[in-house]
Amino acid sequence: MARKCDISGKGRQKGNTVSHAHNKRIKFWQVNLKTKRLFNSETRTWTRVRVSVRMLREIDRKGLAAALRDHGSLS
Repeated sequence: MARKCDISGKGRQKGNTVSHAHNKRIKFWQVNLKTKRLFNSETRTWTRVRVSVRMLREIDRKGLAAALRDHGSLS
């Protein structure tokens, strides 16, 4: 299973760690994922999703239905 947010699709980021001598090596930053059980008030159903913490904050502000409309629906 890929480490991606089910709603926003946010995944890992890739970049370089650069030393003082300017040696570069590849580094990955993983997304902060949590498994949550969310209630959709429009369809009146519970859904279990792997969602990023940043997306959880948006769901708290807007609601699940509005966040799904903005970022695409669940599969």
